[in-house]
Amino acid sequence: MYYGFDMGGTKIELAVFDESLNPIWQKRVPTPKEDYQELLSTFQRLTEEADTKFSCIGKVGVGVPGIVNHQTGTVFTTNVPAAKYKPLIPDLANMLQRPVKVENDANCFALSEAWATDFQHYPTVLGLILGTGVGGGFISHGKVLSGKNGIAGEIGHMNITLQGAQHLGDRVPEITCGCGKKACFETYLSGPGFERIYSAFSEEKRSAIEIIQLYQQGDITAKQHVERYIDLLGMFLGQIITVLDPDLVVLGGGLSQFEGIYQLLPNIVPKYLYGTATVPAIERARYGESGGARGAACLNLRD
Repeated sequence: MYYGFDMGGTKIELAVFDESLNPIWQKRVPTPKEDYQELLSTFQRLTEEADTKFSCIGKVGVGVPGIVNHQTGTVFTTNVPAAKYKPLIPDLANMLQRPVKVENDANCFALSEAWATDFQHYPTVLGLILGTGVGGGFISHGKVLSGKNGIAGEIGHMNITLQGAQHLGDRVPEITCGCGKKACFETYLSGPGFERIYSAFSEEKRSAIEIIQLYQQGDITAKQHVERYIDLLGMFLGQIITVLDPDLVVLGGGLSQFEGIYQLLPNIVPKYLYGTATVPAIERARYGESGGARGAACLNLRD
């Protein structure tokens, strides 16, 4: 059995999958955010409950909202202060008496999608999350590429290019990103960024949902905004494709539900690609928010 834990700021979810990745059981409990020992004990109780229920020693994978340093086994997460800078990987492995694999939750999202039935034939997959922030993960032949420092996939923190700044003009001011730096692509391409760009040009505040509704109704201001946003997204994606050259790009997060992205983006990306490069397949996530625990379980599919 494969056990996938999705650790968030409010809940820990355990989902159990069989050898064919069919979900067969899941349970959620509140996250002990301040007490590290209680956090470890929560993982232990859930694991032992699953072991007993299915009469097995399940393979454990964990997705966390933060950076995983595989050299030290520590994690950096602000959502769960109890785990910040703690050696979560060796501590869990010791407590559960089995190997434990831990990855960033965006990497787990990407891995879950790479193992979707529709996508398994793609050798390389880029998962791109357009939500409250912009995150991602890169999967090569069913395995996560996490990098030396565990920051591979933190693509939202690439700095906006000169061309991107010129595209937006001086109407959209730089703001400080959550990472502490200014002008990260995340501050423009996330859900809040989508709204901020609209507000800067229209001089009115609207939610992303309202803007998309106006676009679908044929509103000129909303149409111009979407075209501006898609061009910036294409610029961003063109750079990533030049570096990673994935076979498939899977979009997740709230903005991934906007059908206009899939209609417009394939026509915009080519002008930002290198040489004779072609646009990879661009698809909406098959598992979305439910993919966190599934992706964590997938960490043990290939050693």
